[in-house]
Amino acid sequence: MPEPAVPPPPLPVTWRPRVPRLVAYGFAALVVAGAVVMAILIAEPFKLPDRIAIVAFGGAVAYVLHLLGRVRVRADADGLTVVNAVRTHRYAWAQVLDVTLAEGDPWPRVDFSDGRSIGAMGIQGSEKERARRATAELSALIHERGEAPES
Repeated sequence: MPEPAVPPPPLPVTWRPRVPRLVAYGFAALVVAGAVVMAILIAEPFKLPDRIAIVAFGGAVAYVLHLLGRVRVRADADGLTVVNAVRTHRYAWAQVLDVTLAEGDPWPRVDFSDGRSIGAMGIQGSEKERARRATAELSALIHERGEAPES
């Protein structure tokens, strides 16, 4: 039985994961707070540079967690922006062909006219129904605005 068609959402629209984002920023705050407490309470042989290094290391860990927490997929009238952990990709609608989320995938794959495909980490497969809905909405936008063939 085919799935019911999902209408494209009004633009602009941004998809972000909920739980992974809370986990990333929650752990980032915990790591920074723990590093500060550790730097304050650490034993006497450790001097000021050591304490600063502990806090800096906590800050570096928090930055990596921020990179994981900032992921998103944004669609606007001009095209699609996919912000992954390290890179940001911007594509015009005519370049976007399709989006697929197979059962068990961590995030959907977006296919482009130049033969490339990238993972869209802003839609997390672990958020089952929410991920399916976001993928269906993105697919509807691609078919409405892009030059993708109807399936």
